[in-house]
Amino acid sequence: MSSTEIDPPTPKFLIKQGAEALVYRTTYLLPHIPALLKHRPSKQYRHPTLDARLTKHRCLSESRLLIRARSLRIPVPAVYFVDESRGEIFMEWISGSSVREVLDEVLAQEGGEAMVDRMMVKVGVAVGALHAADIVHGDLTTSNIMVRNGEGEGIVGFGEKEVVLVDFGLGTVSTQDEDKAVDLYVLERAFTSTHPKAEKLFHDVLKSYEQSYKGANVVLRRLQDVRMRGRKRSMIG
Repeated sequence: MSSTEIDPPTPKFLIKQGAEALVYRTTYLLPHIPALLKHRPSKQYRHPTLDARLTKHRCLSESRLLIRARSLRIPVPAVYFVDESRGEIFMEWISGSSVREVLDEVLAQEGGEAMVDRMMVKVGVAVGALHAADIVHGDLTTSNIMVRNGEGEGIVGFGEKEVVLVDFGLGTVSTQDEDKAVDLYVLERAFTSTHPKAEKLFHDVLKSYEQSYKGANVVLRRLQDVRMRGRKRSMIG
């Protein structure tokens, strides 16, 4: 076969480099279908057999969580293809901005809280649906919640857009209220560190969470305990 008959490699662009994975923007099957490629490279400090086993487990675990959530109509990226032996997941590319980026932009303006109030409701509903399915995100921050581009372009329309939960690399299946409360605590810390005005908005998230998830009351009581432990650690530190 001549070199002219070999399809050129699909271009990919590194957009994020974490401790466990590299994230690329690429395409899937056709050049006009954008995709996100999450690749867990081998770790040289681990034994090859253990490394291969961990890579396979984490890759399959994340993809199964996404597929399970998607089947329950929870807003997460669609999984296109999984190659667990290579530590790769191809998934839907979410075009938009993170909630953190949106809050940074909108809250700097007068009356910005009102513009994103409906978005907070959607965040609470999405997290409530996730926990109702006994899925714990594990790294629930404002950077890991995307606001999809589409209907209602522009600042005024932010509240009309869909929010999408992303990056389930630390996700697990858990029925424990403690785990779900820690999820909320991590999100609360992310909100309060984003902008002083964002603290009030997190209360709107919790209110929506409580209304959308039947088990919310127990989780919210546990959240109080998690907050107390967090404050004690801060004082000791």
